[in-house]
Amino acid sequence: MSILRTLDDFELTDKRVLLRVDMNIPMQGGIITDTTRIEKTVPTLIEVLTKGAGIVLSSHLGRPNGRPIKKYSLEPLVPVLKSFLPNTNISFSPDGRHAAHPGEIVLLENLRFNPGEEINQPAFAEFLSKLGDIFINDAFSCAHRAHASIDGVARLIPSAAGRLMQRELEALDQALTHPTHPVAAIVGGNKISTKLGVLENLIHKVDHLIVGGAMANTFLYATGVTVGSSLCEEDMSMTARNIIDKARYSNCIIHLPVDAVVAPKLSDGSASNIASIDAIPPEKMILDVGPGTLDNIEAVLGTCKTLVWNGPLGAFEFRPFDAGTNAVAKSASRLTEAGKLLTVAGGGDTMSALANAGVVDNFSYISSAGGAFLEWLEGKTLPGVAVLME
Repeated sequence: MSILRTLDDFELTDKRVLLRVDMNIPMQGGIITDTTRIEKTVPTLIEVLTKGAGIVLSSHLGRPNGRPIKKYSLEPLVPVLKSFLPNTNISFSPDGRHAAHPGEIVLLENLRFNPGEEINQPAFAEFLSKLGDIFINDAFSCAHRAHASIDGVARLIPSAAGRLMQRELEALDQALTHPTHPVAAIVGGNKISTKLGVLENLIHKVDHLIVGGAMANTFLYATGVTVGSSLCEEDMSMTARNIIDKARYSNCIIHLPVDAVVAPKLSDGSASNIASIDAIPPEKMILDVGPGTLDNIEAVLGTCKTLVWNGPLGAFEFRPFDAGTNAVAKSASRLTEAGKLLTVAGGGDTMSALANAGVVDNFSYISSAGGAFLEWLEGKTLPGVAVLME
């Protein structure tokens, strides 16, 4: 059985720790607009420093395509790091030549300024390996990339997962690899085509698959429902029917909307009404789930022990079409707080939708990873995780 190596496996006193984090954060005009990803890795930083090591901190930002572009420089992150660690000496190294002494942090320049990063160039991995005695990866959100700073360097020096990576993997293991049944999955979003791998993997893993968002329209269309002017991938209807058939053989129950909130256009405050799913007006589009669907979803969640969630149930960015997602999120939150449901969610839109519902602090775990979370839902092996296993 493979076991994840963690910080517990190493003596860090007087060591140089090359620490990979994900500080690919939103910036406008050099001003950071959201520090969540930095904040999440602070516990690992504090632990490594407290154990007597110096940290060489590495990350990427944006897509500079292997060349230095000023707007993607990590230098503006130094004062933000200092605000979280006011008593720590933190410096910036544009070329990687500054040593990190015990108790200090040296922040490297954007890894993707080097063309060797994204192609996992051995020479760049070798350069990085010389900067530390131990490599710690705390960037689960990048674990689906076999880059030099994720995969290459981990093969050259002793390596392990940081606390954020460890917590993420433990939560995901509880949610899908070794879950407590019954298990439900909520999968929303616009297109089946972008989440085909997720759907095909989940029908073999969960007891209930709740489909929402515009992709539910394609499933409904595949079953003969007229969806009006709703967003719908008509060319994916055969795929949807195949998924329904496979789910039946896997004893996975697929739950589709039985009613919907419809409107002639998608905009804040657009005039809307509730329609049965078999009576969608041709000039209107489905923009949220209706009350009957909400009752069905809440009834399913009430019978389950584990919930995995990726994607909103409606066009939550526009009111009142956030009501369905908000209601289900709050229901799942209450079950979590009562100790009746383990809730694990992930994906950018999902994080935004749960924040809009005001339940971020009430779920068991919310992943900040996007692509890595989706590939995990697909059942894929993540190179950045596999290399840390023994």
